[in-house]
Amino acid sequence: MRIAIGADHGGFEQKQAMVAYLRDDLGCEVEDMGCDSAESVDYPDYAAPVAHAVADGRADFGVLICGTGIGMAIAADKVAG
Repeated sequence: MRIAIGADHGGFEQKQAMVAYLRDDLGCEVEDMGCDSAESVDYPDYAAPVAHAVADGRADFGVLICGTGIGMAIAADKVAG
């Protein structure tokens, strides 16, 4: 299973734990699309690439993590497919 994952700074630590779990415990192929630290970032910069990976068929599923989940969901929903 191919999973694309992305997070903003609010979800960085949770993303790191999720990537390790998906790869190490479940054996999934994971494409980590950032962010790469807890420094402030703009969530659409990470939601869009994950959504495009799923829409284009490069990933079977996408996981988006942010402080509330609302912004990431809205940004991902703008990607057709």
